[in-house]
Order: sequence, then C-alpha cells, then structure tokens
Amino acid sequence: MIDSSLKQLAAALAAKQISSTELAALFLDRIEALNPRLNAFITVDRERTLAEARQADARLAAGETGALLGVPVAHKDIFCADGWRTTCGSKMLGNFVAPYDATVIAKFKAAGTVSLGKTNMDEFAMGSSNETSFFGAVKNPWSDAAVPGGSSGGSAAAVAARLAPAATGTDTGGSIRQPASLCGISGLKPTYGVCSRYGMIAFASSLDQAGPMAPSAEDCALLLNAMAGFDERDSTSLPREPEDYSRDLDQPLAGLRIGLPKEFFAAGLSAEVAQAVEAAIAEYQKLGAQTVEVSLPNMGLSVPVYYVLAPAEASSNLSRFDGVRYGHRASDYKDLLDMYEKSRAEGFGAEVKRRIMIGTYVLSHGYYDAYYLQAQKIRRLIAADFAAAFKQCDVILGPTAPTPAFNFGEKAADPVAMYLSDIYTIAVNLAGLPGMSIPCGFSGNGRPIGLQLIGDLFAEAKLLNVAHQYQLVTDWHRRLPPLGEASGARR
Repeated sequence: MIDSSLKQLAAALAAKQISSTELAALFLDRIEALNPRLNAFITVDRERTLAEARQADARLAAGETGALLGVPVAHKDIFCADGWRTTCGSKMLGNFVAPYDATVIAKFKAAGTVSLGKTNMDEFAMGSSNETSFFGAVKNPWSDAAVPGGSSGGSAAAVAARLAPAATGTDTGGSIRQPASLCGISGLKPTYGVCSRYGMIAFASSLDQAGPMAPSAEDCALLLNAMAGFDERDSTSLPREPEDYSRDLDQPLAGLRIGLPKEFFAAGLSAEVAQAVEAAIAEYQKLGAQTVEVSLPNMGLSVPVYYVLAPAEASSNLSRFDGVRYGHRASDYKDLLDMYEKSRAEGFGAEVKRRIMIGTYVLSHGYYDAYYLQAQKIRRLIAADFAAAFKQCDVILGPTAPTPAFNFGEKAADPVAMYLSDIYTIAVNLAGLPGMSIPCGFSGNGRPIGLQLIGDLFAEAKLLNVAHQYQLVTDWHRRLPPLGEASGARR
C-alpha cells in the first residue's frame, strides 16, 4: 500500500479493500519505525489521527465519494490546525496549540483527508537545508549524511520515505521545489494567490504560497484540486472560478514549445545535474516537444533582490512574536522592554535573527530607497523577463537546484553559499509564477536530481500535463530510498 498513488488509495478505500483507519494505522506504524531516524515529523498524535480516520470511514460507509476521502496526508508545521501543536519549527512557538484551522487545512478536512501529523521545517521557513529547525535537522531518506532541502524538508522526506502518501508544503523562494528535487519527489508551487495564505504563518507575505508535495504529478493535481480556491479572509487570494487541475494530464505534448533559458545552463551548474536535465530534454523531444532558447537577463539578480525583500517582510511579520500574547516568554525579566528582548533572543534561532536584522536595516530611514525600493524595481524587471520569454514558449525548463543534496554542515557556516542553493527557484516567486520540480535522475552517489518546469500565470494544469507525460515514460518518481527491510521499508 505504501507504493500506491493517491488515486489507487482512494479506489481501494471506495472498494472497501482497506478502511481509512487501517490505512492511517499503516502509515502511523511506519512513522513510529522510521521517524526517529529521519526526524521528518515534529508532532504526531495517533489517537487524533485515528479519530479523523474513523470519521472518514463513516463518510465512506454513508456512500460519500471523493478523490481524497479517507486518504492520509501530512502537513507542514507552518499551517495552523485546530487542536494541533503548530510550531513553525521554532522554540518561539514550541508550546503553541492552534485554536483554528488554516484555510488549506480546512479544505483538506472538507475533502475527507486524514492528518498524519505536522512535519519538520526550517525555522519560520527560513532555510534551504532544514538545518535551522529548533527540533533538529531532517535527514534525507536517500542518505543520512545529506540534507533534505528546505524549508519543506520534513514534508519532502516524509513523502520520499513513504511515511505519508502526500504532504503540504509552502514555497517562498523554492521551499517546495528545492526539497522535492533533493528528495526525489514531485512538488508544485502554484501561481501566487491560487491557494489561501489564511492560517499559514507568514514569512514574506508577497512571496509565500502553499502547494502540494507527492510522488507524482498526477497526485499533485488531485491535491491542488483540494487546496486551491478563493478565500475572502486572505486579501491576496484571487477570485477565480474553480479548476480541475487534472483535466489536461493525458493531453499529448506534440507541438509543445519548451523554453531553455541560457542563464540556467551557465557556470555553477553541476555536471551531473546538467547531464540529467539534458536527458530529460531528449525525452521531451521524443514526446513531440520542440525546444527554443530564451533569455532571462535579470535572473542573476534574483537572489540579492530576494534577500532584500523577503527579510524586509519577515522583520515586519515576526514582530508579532513578542512574548506577550502567545508563544515563548522569557522567565526572568525586569520590565516590558526586557521581556521583549529576552523572549525574542531566546525564542528565535540564528538564521531568523539574521534575516530580521537585515530586513529592519533595509527598511530603515536612509536605506529604504537605496535597497528596498531598488529591489522592488528589479522584481518588476524579472517578471517582465518571464513575460517576454512566454511569448516564445509554452513552458520553461531547467534544473531545480544547481547540485544534488549536499552534506550536513557543508554550507551552514556560509549563508551566501546556502542562499545560492535557490538560485534557479527564487525568480519564480518574485514573478508570482507557478513552478514545479519532478525527479529526473540520480547523481553518482545515488542522490536524486530534480527537473524544474515553470509556467505562465495560472498555467498549473499545463505544468501538470507536461510533468505527467514525462512520468509516463520514466520511472524516476517511482523509485524508493533504500531504508532497509528491517524497518518495514520497501525498496
């Protein structure tokens, strides 16, 4: 059952081949066996999960149907979920139990899914390796020495190791796509505004977007059908008619124009990644697609632009964590200011503090025009580059990350090197576009390599179609990490 797709699981549940309670217990047992090694989950509540599964079984017994009814799903610990501890990977929220559901969580509940628990993540989604979590680093299922990517590393590792059939993630500068690439699964960042941010703890509000993580593009389409939709409680949510994101999965790719940005294949790209991407391009050509060279001349500025804008928004968003209303409060303080200072000093980790300080600096008097305003202008240029490129092609293709998964500690002491892990993904967030990573190969030491597909605004169905057709003729997404039969894992 752990190898089954979401469609297969739903069919087995509908046919009474297995109950939702039995299916949830199967994955809970697997989490119990493997999570001590992987650290993919922060919070697991077996009784709460099984209670949700029994509710799903009752809905199934009453004749209700649904594409995800009774299917277990894990949730990144950035989404508030009523009654669940919601930490955002931080000591600051280590004791916070959410009193309400994020819209994404509410939508999954309405669809009848069962929550397996809350997955580990970089603290407040700030990181590219899952090494900044207060609850410890997540290990990549393909190698205990390798990072899983971040910030949605717990979700990626959980899906790759089949501790969960699917999971939610969030993507601010690549935090769905980069860990999907490093762990060998599929992950989709939708167009900004397609999924509600209500109840999703904010990092950078103009960039954050929720999305699905699963083994295949077909699974991601089913998840996005449940997640997407207008929400009047989110001022950035877009009022659009509901879509079936799986509608074009089976469309042939004959005549598809794939744009290859020359900037994606320049210095800094690992030879192994380049080789895997070239092989994927050859597969697409066999499927009838044609390639065209395009240019994104301002893409090289995306990392510095991001690391002005995102910290600026973070410094504002994280000011709410002051020890007064909820979250960590210092135990020993003299007055209100001392309580603020000590609570924040104790509650936030080093990377979060670094970004708050950078963000406060670029927003301060005398520096706003020099840094923040200039970054916003370049952001518009980056978006214009994509708009020009999409006049020549239907989708843009390239690597998701410049290298396969790197080792723990390899970049932790060099923030700039760490930030460059997202060099191919950040521009997509700055432009508000949909982007997707799918597995396309392995490195010489057996670590996954991801292929990135980028679409024009609201082109999620097209991206899923392009990804699905590739996955019909390849098996990279079906391969499981060698976790060992003794632990209950299957190869």
